Amino acid sequence: MWAKAQPVGEADRPDTGTVAEFEERFAKRLPLREKHSKLGAFWHTEFGPLNQVVHVYPYDDLRHRTAVRAALAQDLGSRDYGTGNVYEMRTYTYAPGDIPKVLEGWAKAIEAREKFSPLAACWTSELGGLNKFVHTWVYKDLHERAKVREASRQAGGAWPPQTGVRPVRQENKLLMPTAFSPVR
Repeated sequence: MWAKAQPVGEADRPDTGTVAEFEERFAKRLPLREKHSKLGAFWHTEFGPLNQVVHVYPYDDLRHRTAVRAALAQDLGSRDYGTGNVYEMRTYTYAPGDIPKVLEGWAKAIEAREKFSPLAACWTSELGGLNKFVHTWVYKDLHERAKVREASRQAGGAWPPQTGVRPVRQENKLLMPTAFSPVR
């Protein structure tokens, strides 16, 4: 049996004192998740770094895990951003051990940033190149992108997040959706 512990990410790091509330919300969504694969374990920290949750899902092999995650993505659907959009995908590579600091900083700042434009996707790497943090933003066009980036970085604002660490490498690409893309 092959099991993968889901990484502790923004959604898995409840705010101080809210672990019980997080677990309650998670339990309500669990039946949908378990339609695809059963939960193997679920813990929260009591000692060490507090307010963290770890959930483990057993898989037969990596192929099974990939199939389950694809089915989950299909089941959850996608957000509708309209048509004619431009997507900006930014990939930051951090030093080993920095990703938890990045997730903590983002958790505090993302709500303020999304007032300017929506976050289409955000993830950390699990396989292949490690220590990568990827975030994808949606804009109506390149002009809006420039305006949003300038407005979101005003002095005294919450953006960019204060994490205490800097990426060792940054990459950026602009993406245009195809006519058949579920996310337009």
